[in-house]
Amino acid sequence: MLYQQIQSNKRRTIVLLLAFFVLVALVGAAVGYLLLGSLVYGIVGAIIIGVIYTAIMISNSTAVVMAMNHGQEITNADQQPELWHAIEDMAMVAQVPMPRVFVISDDSPNAFATGNDPEHAAVAATTGLLRIMTRSELEGVIGHEMSHVRNYDIRISTIALALSAAITLLTNIGGNWWFWGSGERRRDNDRNNSGGLQAILMIFSILMMVLAPLAAAAVQMAISRNREYLADAGSVELTRNPQGLISALRKLGGSEPMQDVDPSSAALYISNPLKNKEHLFDTHPPIEERIARLEKM
Repeated sequence: MLYQQIQSNKRRTIVLLLAFFVLVALVGAAVGYLLLGSLVYGIVGAIIIGVIYTAIMISNSTAVVMAMNHGQEITNADQQPELWHAIEDMAMVAQVPMPRVFVISDDSPNAFATGNDPEHAAVAATTGLLRIMTRSELEGVIGHEMSHVRNYDIRISTIALALSAAITLLTNIGGNWWFWGSGERRRDNDRNNSGGLQAILMIFSILMMVLAPLAAAAVQMAISRNREYLADAGSVELTRNPQGLISALRKLGGSEPMQDVDPSSAALYISNPLKNKEHLFDTHPPIEERIARLEKM
C-alpha cells in the first residue's frame, strides 16, 4: 500500500510539472504574438526566462526562504538538543546528509524543509512546534520534512515557484506592452489581414494574459498538495510509526495561524501556516484527509 501510494504520487507530480512547462510555453506564444507577431519567438523567450528564473531560485533558495521566514540557524546540538537529534536520526534513516537546522520564533507549531538538493538542504521548526510535540510526534514531523529532502521535493517546489514567477513576468510584459500601444498596432495589422486565424490567435493571446496567472497558481498548489501526501507516506516509511505523525497532524490542525509568515513560502510548511479557507488554491490537503490516508497504512 505504501509503495503504491508513493509511486502514484510521483506520477501525478511529473504530470503537473509537465503541465507547468506547457503553460509557460503557451504564455510565451501569446506574448510573442502580441509583441512580435511570432508564436515561435515567444515560446523561445519564455523558455529562456523560465530557465534563468529557475537557476536564480535554485542557487539562492535556502538563504532567501530563511530570510523571508526569519529563521535563526542552530549550529550545534547544545542549542536545541531535541530538534537537532530528531533531524540527525531521521537524516541517518533516510540516508541523506545532515541538513542545516533553523528555528523560527513563532508560537504556532509548524516546520518546513528547503534547499536545492539533499546535500544543500535545511530544515526549520517553530518554537511552538518544539513546545507542544512529544518525541514520537516530533519524529513524525521531521520524518515528513526529511522525506521532502530525500524525494527532491525541495527542488520541485523551487522550480514551481520560479516558473510561476516567470509566468507572472511574461503576462505583465505582454499586458503592459499591449496597453501602452503595441496592441493598437497589432489590432491594425489583424484588421488589414482580416483572417480568421489572426482573430483566433488574438483571442487566445488575450485569454492567456488573463487566465495564465490563475492557472499557474492552481498548478503550483496542486504540486504542493501532491507532495504533502508523498511526504506523509515517506515519514511513515522512515519512522515505522504512523501514529506519531497522525497525532502531530491533529495538533497542527487545531493550531492558530503563524504571526509573521511570507505567503509565497506557505506551500513549504507541513501545515498551512495561513489557515485560509479557499480550496482551489490550497497549498495543503485537508488535515482530516491526510490522517485518513495514514490510518489506512
